[in-house]
Amino acid sequence: MELLRRLMERQAIRRVDAGGLEDDEIEWLGTTLMLLEQRMEELREHFGLEPEDLNLDLGPLARPL
Repeated sequence: MELLRRLMERQAIRRVDAGGLEDDEIEWLGTTLMLLEQRMEELREHFGLEPEDLNLDLGPLARPL
C-alpha cells in the first residue's frame, strides 16, 4: 500500500514539475494526496496497524520503504 501511495505521489510531482498542469489541477492533486494520507491513517488506526505493516518486501521489485 505504501509503495503505491508513494508511486502516485512521485508521479504527481513529476507532472507538476513538467509544467503540463493547470493551477486547478495542481490544487486537486495536492488535496487528493492529503485526503489519501488521512484515509490511510484512519484505516491503520481502525485495523490497529503501524505504517510499516503496510510495507511489503517484494524482493528485487521493491524493498520496504
